[in-house]
Amino acid sequence: MKLAIVHDWLTNMGGSEQVIINFKKIYPDSPIYTTFYNPSNLDEQLQNIDVRTSFLQGKKMVTNHKKYFPLMPLAFSLFNLKEYDIVLTSSSSCSKGVKVKKDGLHICYCHTPMRYAWDKQEDYIKDMNIIKKLVLKVFLWFMRKWDVWSAKKVDYFIANSTAVRERIKKCYNRESTVINPPVRCNLFNISNTDGEYYFIVSRFVPYKRFDLAVQACSELGRKLIIIGDGPERKNLEKLANENVTFLGKQSDEVVKKYMEECKALLFPGEEDFGITPVEAMACGRPVIAYGKGGVLDTVIDKKTGLLFKEQTVESLKQAILEFEKMKFDKTEIRKHALKFNEESFREKIKSFIEEKNKERE
Repeated sequence: MKLAIVHDWLTNMGGSEQVIINFKKIYPDSPIYTTFYNPSNLDEQLQNIDVRTSFLQGKKMVTNHKKYFPLMPLAFSLFNLKEYDIVLTSSSSCSKGVKVKKDGLHICYCHTPMRYAWDKQEDYIKDMNIIKKLVLKVFLWFMRKWDVWSAKKVDYFIANSTAVRERIKKCYNRESTVINPPVRCNLFNISNTDGEYYFIVSRFVPYKRFDLAVQACSELGRKLIIIGDGPERKNLEKLANENVTFLGKQSDEVVKKYMEECKALLFPGEEDFGITPVEAMACGRPVIAYGKGGVLDTVIDKKTGLLFKEQTVESLKQAILEFEKMKFDKTEIRKHALKFNEESFREKIKSFIEEKNKERE
């Protein structure tokens, strides 16, 4: 059985790249096909391996892959994968558009149907002038048509969360099996030190809704530690009072220490899955999260955290006040988080592929 792994791009580390690392652990001899490869920005496990890039790569190292988006369907369609019995694609964009041999098996691990062509289109075009908006809207209409067409070429979809499964059904009218992404739970431990602060760590972008956490903690007079940086930092700093501390980017060890000792992780945004809440729970720390999206798969309300219903400052404030009257068991929280570890992910993926491969024989 010959298997190829296909990924949208390998230019920076993120949750989808951790998925690729684990795919390679299951299938170490399988090559990776992708549009762009920049090993200097990737973990050691994704360096010095068999990666085969598209014609878009050229001789340069690309970090801003977005400007090549119009050419990505063509790039993936030109890969020659006829020698492979199974093609495993990792897709949030165009990688599922590869051509598989007639009797080949195509399994797509879908992080989400491409956001910029579907539900997040307005977020991408809102700052453009009217002509650019019109041109892009027409282009994205064609991309949605192509996206649906390419989805029909997939034999089986795996969704990374229940929320994504529903989106796959809505966009492609396809059923899928949920296998949550791998989380490196073994990197985190339970600490006996209990800090008197809430915690946030991520890139500062609007959809994360960190403004809610900053305002809620400022108005309640609760200490909030924030690690990360991004375009929203100045706006967030304007909302903060002396209880809120911005530490900027920090090393993994610093992030680990603050996460292991926090009262709770605040997670006011909506994510397809959300790895950070699981990492916090691996520390035995509860999560206060907006109850929509991927956290519905990972956070057990009033057992491993607390879910608030409305994405507003008042709803988060009420959740914090309710949380402070509750008690949580660190050991039970960590035990729950371990269900999402890398070993569990690899076992599920391998079993799924073996099962589907047997069904077609």
